[in-house]
Amino acid sequence: MLRRQLLMAGGALAAMPPAGAARAQETYPSRAIQMVVAFPPGGQADVTARPTAAALEKLLHQPVPVVNRAGAGGIVGSASVARAEPDGYTALLALSSLAVLPEAERIQGRTPAYTVDQFAPIARITADPTLLVVPASAPWTNVAELVADAKQRPGAISYGSAGNYSTLHVAMAMFTNAADIDLLHVPFQGGGPALTALLSGTVNAMASGPGPVLPHLREGRLRALAGWGSERIADFDGVPTFIELGYPEVEFYIWTGLFLPAGTPAPIQARLRAALREACHSDALRQTLATAGSPVAYQDGEAFDRFFAEDSARLIRAVRRIGRLD
Repeated sequence: MLRRQLLMAGGALAAMPPAGAARAQETYPSRAIQMVVAFPPGGQADVTARPTAAALEKLLHQPVPVVNRAGAGGIVGSASVARAEPDGYTALLALSSLAVLPEAERIQGRTPAYTVDQFAPIARITADPTLLVVPASAPWTNVAELVADAKQRPGAISYGSAGNYSTLHVAMAMFTNAADIDLLHVPFQGGGPALTALLSGTVNAMASGPGPVLPHLREGRLRALAGWGSERIADFDGVPTFIELGYPEVEFYIWTGLFLPAGTPAPIQARLRAALREACHSDALRQTLATAGSPVAYQDGEAFDRFFAEDSARLIRAVRRIGRLD
């Protein structure tokens, strides 16, 4: 009798799926999804993350807390997601610097904390042409005046960025290289602190996505001198592009996208992508992001994969040029 009971128990245990398989069979999501932003509050990634997370919460019926995990210009937060369990419960709201930072680490002789192939692209959310902004009290009313002053005072005019080789650094380096001027680069932990420094007069200029600076431009605290887009931004039709001003190579976009750790099961990726697609096509999120100055520019699947690869290659070339100049 005892032998038969043991055999039956053993058969039942053998029939049970492994713990990992059981977890995979759970309905996703069954708990909170952490959305990591690798920068402090107030920057472009954060401006996009918070309304996007709120929209996903309504669709997925689970909390989507935004966690700001800043450090090393975005490396710390990005690396934490690259190393996270690939179960769909840790996502990264990334900027275009995602592919730039590992290359910058290599240029500086360091082993990258993460590589791009450690992520699974889910979708692009926004793609904004960058703006060159200065305090309203600055003496320059256009790019020509800024360039002329910089040539007279090499290294005296400063600009803030979200960190070495961050999107904001790369954008400004494109401009300074094309204009053949020397500006003082002051790196911060993110776009939010850099903007605070600009508003307080600690630095003299900054590249930024439209979203974070839009309220200050409307209030007259900041002045936009030029845009990095191929066309003028609708809300700033009086602000010329660098291309118009005779700098054809100065073109840059700050985009935001959602990524999961590589190895996340395809059905989980598909579920999160479907929810994000629905959120980005909703009037509520589109209106919120448009009002914030960062309209939805949704892309997923092969289109986003292709965009990510092409944009990354272009930015890596720019970073290598910066490395040679440094």
